[in-house]
Amino acid sequence: MRPHSYRRAISDLLPAVATWRDKRERISERASTCRDLTPMQWTKLRESALDFCDRFGAEADRHGWIARQLFGVHPQHGTLRVGYCGALMIAGDRVHGVGADRIVIERTAARRDKQGQEWGPPIWEFAVKGG
Repeated sequence: MRPHSYRRAISDLLPAVATWRDKRERISERASTCRDLTPMQWTKLRESALDFCDRFGAEADRHGWIARQLFGVHPQHGTLRVGYCGALMIAGDRVHGVGADRIVIERTAARRDKQGQEWGPPIWEFAVKGG
């Protein structure tokens, strides 16, 4: 991943992407809001999500991806219930591409066109509730 100093300025991002990035960045880099994540797992998830916003956020926004589909977690159990997690909240791997219904991640892909899929609230809303 790119060092923090190479990140795009919030003012250079589309409004939706700037909001995603800002809210994601406001969550502590040291402590996960989801009790099941180790500090190392949390750091990986956080950094890959910020990297995604910088590199693919505009493209995801153009394709109509929303915060829940990207950053969602289960409303009571956080990342423990992966069926409710958004594309960026499962493995923390680097994203390689974004399409209309699929995000290509380092070792897999996340789809948003699965029948009956429900996403939880974005992690920053879970964080506010205290998980």
